[in-house]
Amino acid sequence: MNFLVLGKGKTGSLVAEIAGERGHKVRSFDINENLHASALTAANLAGVDAVVDFTAPQAALENMRAVLALGGNIVVGTTGWYESLDEMKSLARQYGGALLYGTNFSIGVQKLFRLTASLAELDGYTFSIDETHHVSKLDAPSGTAITLREIIEAARPKTVPSPEVFIASHRVGDAKGEHIVTAVSETDTLVVRHEAHSRRGFALGAVRGAEWLAHHSGPHDFRDIFDQL
Repeated sequence: MNFLVLGKGKTGSLVAEIAGERGHKVRSFDINENLHASALTAANLAGVDAVVDFTAPQAALENMRAVLALGGNIVVGTTGWYESLDEMKSLARQYGGALLYGTNFSIGVQKLFRLTASLAELDGYTFSIDETHHVSKLDAPSGTAITLREIIEAARPKTVPSPEVFIASHRVGDAKGEHIVTAVSETDTLVVRHEAHSRRGFALGAVRGAEWLAHHSGPHDFRDIFDQL
């Protein structure tokens, strides 16, 4: 397949590397080569099976609008833009493109989401989330932490009013990503934790998602399709 990777940062570069390892042809643009999505033309997207975005929130929005308006396929690993999610879904449907989005493309984190949903079904517990990322991460709390909070709020028993799920965010050095979900009751404490040892899990999930997306259309949440990979 032919992939176009947007972003030459640590994760974007690793996406390009892994895609090449899996036998795909890869081109990459950094922010200066694709300022305001200027490089995402019909000519540059011709023959591209999927675009993979690991940039910044505003750049990701511009990139999605450009790719989807041309009926292209785009995987977005960038977070911090979800207030515009409905707009992006509409563009994918309107122009026959494909959008795969997710707050985290690690398969391990997807399992964390499911474990958290099961844990949240317990009555009588107060939940909190602790997340740690590298100092250059722009959004806080992380998209993954926000997703965990949404999962807890949706799964908790509605028998009594539930306290707010507090998120503590930390930005430390080159931390690859850690998320801890803690549930506390009067009698015990339960903890579910995911720590990334490298960015490879995120990048591999994005590449596998791009392989999947090349054969699909419309908008898709990675949480809903990861077990099809």
